[in-house]
Amino acid sequence: MTLEQLEQQAKQKPDVLHELSDNLVFGEGNADADLMLIGEAPGEEEDLSGRPFVGRAGQLLDRILESVSIDRFDVYITNIVKFRPPGNRNPKPEEIAVSEGVLLEQIRLIRPQIIAPLGNVPTQYFLQTREGITKTHGQWYRWHGIDIFPLFHPAYLLRNPSREQGSPKWQMWQDMKELKSALSALKPKSGQLVIDTAQQGNLF
Repeated sequence: MTLEQLEQQAKQKPDVLHELSDNLVFGEGNADADLMLIGEAPGEEEDLSGRPFVGRAGQLLDRILESVSIDRFDVYITNIVKFRPPGNRNPKPEEIAVSEGVLLEQIRLIRPQIIAPLGNVPTQYFLQTREGITKTHGQWYRWHGIDIFPLFHPAYLLRNPSREQGSPKWQMWQDMKELKSALSALKPKSGQLVIDTAQQGNLF
């Protein structure tokens, strides 16, 4: 299967997602990316454009990437849930569960070496924890052989604009320097990626 074929399949919205918008926001970027950035679900601007992270938070994400010389189109950006929840609420556990198959297939096809979940929802998904992003960001974890490096969601940084030492923006800067260093040290990809989804069953 290719990403294009997967995108066509993902347009068939399951009944569980009936509360969500009808516009698919599949993801975009380098199909052979070493880094995947994964949020929870699209917002209004993303719903209208069909592209992930293009609103105010997405524009800040672009600036964050540029600050450490990472090109947005060298990475792959997506969300766990591909349709916008009403009022930009967090996805429900059952909405995440039914969306998981598409996300896992994206990961299998792209074979990233690092996944950076943005914010609480995707971080808790990958780490199988209920701890918040303020405790998990900027630390390294492993998930099916892939390095996981949680980051603050850009929307959180918009709500906390201070750049003083110790502030979320200051911490994000430290995290991004660490992420850039790790990306620069990566070796070429090798082999296929196999994800054992049995571990995911009781996540919520």
